[in-house]
Amino acid sequence: MSDSSSLLLETIKIEDGEVFNLPYHQARCDKSRKSLFASTDRLDLDSLIEAPSKGLYRCRILYDEVMHSIDYIPYIPKEIYQLKIIASDITYDYKYANREELNILLQKQKGIDEIIIEKEGYLTDTTIANIAFYDGVQWVTPAQPLLEGTMRAKLLDEGFLYKKEIQKKDLKNYTHVALMNAMIGFKILNNVNIL
Repeated sequence: MSDSSSLLLETIKIEDGEVFNLPYHQARCDKSRKSLFASTDRLDLDSLIEAPSKGLYRCRILYDEVMHSIDYIPYIPKEIYQLKIIASDITYDYKYANREELNILLQKQKGIDEIIIEKEGYLTDTTIANIAFYDGVQWVTPAQPLLEGTMRAKLLDEGFLYKKEIQKKDLKNYTHVALMNAMIGFKILNNVNIL
């Protein structure tokens, strides 16, 4: 039996019975299990998910070599008005259920809704989402994120997003900032301050 702190997590949006972006979640699940456990079988998420027919839910799947649990949690989005750039050497290459290091980074910033993690001089992600910036022509996202999110992967595949190395000093070149994850999709933040 594996240690619960090493369990992997997929968070999947379900709205009125519709499961969103499932091929990207399946691909990440397959890739993570193959990389970490040399698993060659497949946890077929489509057959395991029993989507509630009404309402907006965060489908929370915990797994490692095997499936551990699937929960359906009513979803309430987090409002974000204050972002702060924080330098850290944190690693979060796989979507682990244990987010303690990320939570501690955020909790240290009083009065801040969310942080942008700067690693080796380059912007990466927030604690809950990948990030993108608009330069007046196109949306760009950090080339080296902390975690390769499923919504980010989809928008890159669709040609909506482009990868770019982004430093704090480059922020003056951008007019808008957006967050993206499985639950919020691609959300442009209005009236946001970046400290």
